[in-house]
Amino acid sequence: MKVEKPWGYEIRWAVNDKYLGKILYIKEGQRLSKQYHKVKDETIYVLEGDLNLEYGPDISTYTKDPEPQKIILSQGESRRIHPGVVHRFCADMSDVVLVEVSTPEIEDVVRLSDDYGRTEDEETESLYAIYGGD
Repeated sequence: MKVEKPWGYEIRWAVNDKYLGKILYIKEGQRLSKQYHKVKDETIYVLEGDLNLEYGPDISTYTKDPEPQKIILSQGESRRIHPGVVHRFCADMSDVVLVEVSTPEIEDVVRLSDDYGRTEDEETESLYAIYGGD
């Protein structure tokens, strides 16, 4: 299923109670929200482009305006993102295509900042519209 996003789109190619598989297309100059997951454990693999990954710190040591690690992941490189680690995917230099495989908690996103003004409630409502729920 293709899901349009303000930064590009994602294709959810595996959604079940054991794991979640997505392909993310991030347009050049765009970035996802600065976020962390309480439970979701994910690994990304870059298919195309150079991803600027802002990584860390863990939310348990988060302070106002912490300086994350800035890691460039190129085609063929991967990174695991553990629950609780603050992160942001950025396509600063080119369009980026990456595979994300994770545990199935698709709604487990805590946004710390977002360039597009999205809120948790809006995201939850759209997920319920797609997948059902309360």
